[in-house]
Amino acid sequence: MEQRDVLVVLFEGVQSLDVTGPLEVFTGAALRAPGAYPVRTASLDGTPVRTSSGLTLTPDLRLSDAAPPHTLLVPGGRGTRTPDPRLVVWLRANAPQARRKVAVCTGAFLLAAAGLLDGRRATTHWTRCDALAAGFPAVRVDPEPIYVRDGDVATSAGVTAGIDLALALVEEDLGRDLALDVARHLVVFLRRPGNQTQFSAQLAAQTADRRPLRDVQQWITENPAADLSVETLADRAGLSPRHFARAFRAEVGMTPGRYVDRVRLEAARRLLEDTADGVEGISRRCGYGTPEAMRRAFTRTLGAAPAEYRRRFRPASPPPFG
Repeated sequence: MEQRDVLVVLFEGVQSLDVTGPLEVFTGAALRAPGAYPVRTASLDGTPVRTSSGLTLTPDLRLSDAAPPHTLLVPGGRGTRTPDPRLVVWLRANAPQARRKVAVCTGAFLLAAAGLLDGRRATTHWTRCDALAAGFPAVRVDPEPIYVRDGDVATSAGVTAGIDLALALVEEDLGRDLALDVARHLVVFLRRPGNQTQFSAQLAAQTADRRPLRDVQQWITENPAADLSVETLADRAGLSPRHFARAFRAEVGMTPGRYVDRVRLEAARRLLEDTADGVEGISRRCGYGTPEAMRRAFTRTLGAAPAEYRRRFRPASPPPFG
């Protein structure tokens, strides 16, 4: 079996879950495939670092003493906003020697500062995508996916998306069955697709300032199968359709139609993951009307038809305790 050693970079202000989430995935896989993932952690001086939550992490070695790894993992955290210049220099000189470069959350800023994302498609935490695009124009920032692969570089969205990316890498290296076994052990949903949006419709959108528009947002969420045309929603808000559409976009950050599409897709995803209801029934309950309309929405946004989405991402029944 090929050894794919993993080197995790530590620094002051690192986000602890960006480190421990992927680390648990790789070490969990190594328990099932001994020797598959030797994991080491390293800081610039080999000294302990304090995470953004106050937890202290003790590295295994200094970065200067680390041999080029198969997989270099760069986590995020507040420390990426004003990184030690020595860390950027080390990444620029040494990261290209790793066969796989992985950034979790705002770790993408460190790879970008080292020039490793130039000309590549990448993502990061949704709140920092604009900053990444503005600070590094050579990077093609995509704010939607939970993770992105571009050649030998992979970047993920915030925090728990690093677990999704690590599971995807384990599946690529060691197969689907082992990756799913690790996911079940960690009590996480089966691996989400990389092109799944990294936030819910409600989180992606802003909350409207005016009470009537906020009430409409809530009503849409609670009634995805209702008539959600602009005319109907405007009537609920007590506004003309034209005024409603303009005010909704200004205060929510997207058109009413886009918001409705996201709410319906999210509702359908949850029913596919959490129930055994048929696709036809779910399509009606979520306002699609027909299974074909729902299939088109899933394929366009998630890259998988509803039946395939359920097969891949609905949690399997856990094994009996013994």
